[in-house]
Amino acid sequence: MSWEDGASYLEEMAPGVYAFVQPDGGWMVNNCGVITDAAGDAVIVDTTSTEKRNRALLAEVAGVSARDPKIAVNTHSHPDHTYGNGFLPEATTIIGHHLCRAGVLRAGLAATHELPADYGDLVVRPPDLTIDSDISLHLDGFPVELKIMGPAHSTNDVGIWLPEQKVMFAGDLAFSGGHPIFLEGSMNGFRDAVRRMRDLAPSVLLPGHGPVCRGDEVGRVLDDLEAYVGWIEELALASYDVGLTPLEAAQKAAGGPYADRPEGERVVCNLHRAYVELTDYEPAHPLNIPTLWPEMVALNGGRPIGTHA
Repeated sequence: MSWEDGASYLEEMAPGVYAFVQPDGGWMVNNCGVITDAAGDAVIVDTTSTEKRNRALLAEVAGVSARDPKIAVNTHSHPDHTYGNGFLPEATTIIGHHLCRAGVLRAGLAATHELPADYGDLVVRPPDLTIDSDISLHLDGFPVELKIMGPAHSTNDVGIWLPEQKVMFAGDLAFSGGHPIFLEGSMNGFRDAVRRMRDLAPSVLLPGHGPVCRGDEVGRVLDDLEAYVGWIEELALASYDVGLTPLEAAQKAAGGPYADRPEGERVVCNLHRAYVELTDYEPAHPLNIPTLWPEMVALNGGRPIGTHA
């Protein structure tokens, strides 16, 4: 299976280290990871958005590990990465940032109303163990490093780094092929996270959305993400100076050099965050995805934002 086939598939990134890749990578269609060791234990990186997708993930995990996953790590609280927590075995310990736990509990199942799909029988389950600084897990023969990387994409980003295998599970600190989004985190923090990942020099990187990146492609994707932040920054400063709102700026820019990429409605979200960080702009509402659905729909030509979940 491959990205072009359009169906979810398991891809080995290093011996015993896998990506569960879900095309097309749009809203509520994310990637997950599986890390196994010689003892037969497994660590899962993120879950996904629907019962059907999570059962497919767990079936793949069962095929490469000797027993139920010992640990699952949530890279952040957003529902496409956490709605599947409730399908994990009770004995699986879920680890996340302390703000991830709070975010999962606060949001509940609200996203099922914002982005309709066949979600199945979801049960909200937040992380059991929370962290606010870097920690290392020790599997049989190698470490797994959990690195606090936010606020960036969100307030509670955790990157998973395998230093011996040189594999990075980026969560939504990296998008490959679509527009990233840092509305609920930090524009400057997102850029810093990209630079930190580059400094680690991963051989393989799994973005939260999009195909696996290997070799020179890793650097190209990270460079592209940093350039994207630079474009948003320049657009925000120029637009604010002439009195445009973030929505007016996004409509005028029409996606700029990224117009051919999916999820272009996210530009207005990123401009809201950039306005706050770069100017004295005071938004009329909290900077979170639900409050900006109307502006995203407006930027999308009045068409509802869709999902293939």
